[in-house]
This record gives sequence, structure tokens and C-alpha cells, in this order.
Amino acid sequence: MTIHQAEVIAVARDSTHRFSKMPQPGITLLAGLGVEGDAHAGVTVRHRSRVRADPAQPNLRQVHLIHAELFDQVAADGFRVHPADLGENVTTRGLDLLVLPRGTRLTFPSGAAVEVTGLRNPCAQIDAFQPGLMRRLIGTDEAGDPVFRAGVMAVVVTGGDVAPGDAIHVTLPPEPHEPLRRV
Repeated sequence: MTIHQAEVIAVARDSTHRFSKMPQPGITLLAGLGVEGDAHAGVTVRHRSRVRADPAQPNLRQVHLIHAELFDQVAADGFRVHPADLGENVTTRGLDLLVLPRGTRLTFPSGAAVEVTGLRNPCAQIDAFQPGLMRRLIGTDEAGDPVFRAGVMAVVVTGGDVAPGDAIHVTLPPEPHEPLRRV
């Protein structure tokens, strides 16, 4: 399925482990690794907290995607968040990333493709970035369970370039669909 309005509005990477990333005119995705030149690229985990827990676990967080609509939502509460501020590699618009099932493939015009692995687990650094923002990124559903809104994580299936303005083609996995969980 193609969501006609779905597009990339910004891309970012950073070679060091900082909270925010550096906006770029384009990024290159490397199959099985992540974003070329990004501190989180690798076959095994690169997020510092996960490395401490088990450095041999597979890296299901090679690429971080956030929907720009989230920035609009938190702006209504007085927060100013821009692309790359929350550490994402790809900022999208026109695609509700949070409702996609696990295994959804997002393909870009270059042929680059990522497979969604799960929800980003928001961390305490969010409140260090802007006090109070963390509670806006974690809500609760009708059952009282946490709802994570800080974007999705993915692995790179096919390498290639991604740039602002790129359309996003969405391919859902076979049913039954598995909802996203924290990774």
C-alpha cells in the first residue's frame, strides 16, 4: 500500500552518542547495519544501556523514525521539538507509524527499505532535553497500559539513500498482524 501523503521531511545522523542527531541533506542506509556514519549502526546493539545489559543481542534499533505530527501534538502543550531533536534518523509526515504492525516494510525511491521492529522506548534523557516532555511521549490506553509515542525502530533490509521529500511506500506483513511492542 502507498500512503500518498507519506513522505520524509528530514533525515539525521550523528557519529557520537548524543541525545539529538545532526540534520543532513541525505543519509545512506546500509543493509543489516543502519545509517552510515551513525553511532547506532551495527549488527549488534549500540544503544549504551542495551550494550551494558547484553552486548551480543541483535540490533533491532538500527534506524529510528518519528512522525512529525508528534511535534505538532506536543507543540500544543508548549514544547518546541524539531526534526532530529529526539534522536531520530528519519522524520516522516502523513504516516501514523505507531499503528503499523511489526514487520511492516517502508521503502524509499532509491530502493532502500527498512522493516519496523517495534516502538521506541522513551528514556529519561527526554526530560533532560525539555522538562515534562517525557510524560507527553508516554500515555495510557483504556486498560491503563502504557502507550509509547516516541516513534518506531527498524532494521535496514535493503541499502540505499534517503532524503527529505522522498515518498514512503508501505508494505504490510502477512496477517495476522502483530502489534508493535517496545524494543
